[in-house]
Amino acid sequence: MTQAIRHPLSGKGPILAAALLIAATLALTTMPPIGGGVQYEGHANAQRDLLFTDRADGGVIVTDARSGQAIGELAPGEDGFIRGALRGLVRERRIGGIGQETPFRLTGWSDGRLTLEDPATRTRLDLAAYGTTNAEAFARFLSTKENQR
Repeated sequence: MTQAIRHPLSGKGPILAAALLIAATLALTTMPPIGGGVQYEGHANAQRDLLFTDRADGGVIVTDARSGQAIGELAPGEDGFIRGALRGLVRERRIGGIGQETPFRLTGWSDGRLTLEDPATRTRLDLAAYGTTNAEAFARFLSTKENQR
């Protein structure tokens, strides 16, 4: 007498369960956030639109986009956090085929937070999430006497 032995993982059930698990994981990780992301309850105390222009020597000129006046510079090889944050935002623009014409928006909020936003891609960085020292690196561009809202 011959008796067939069935493996417990044979058949369509386990394959179907694995496929459903993969599909659910992909759906949850690729869908946009519900509610449009983080909403801020405070109001903007100071806001400035900034352009960052590379120099041939590796430095970067920081310009107030409204006045056209240079308000600061990043020396070659310094201000690594600012450079890293901008590199990520510029990469998003490049992926989206967006040029460099639109300035970045730096905002100081009434609750003390500081955000850097790219209006072209609608990406917003809450700079406090990277630590006080890193947020202060950007804050100096709001603390000049020409804060513009």
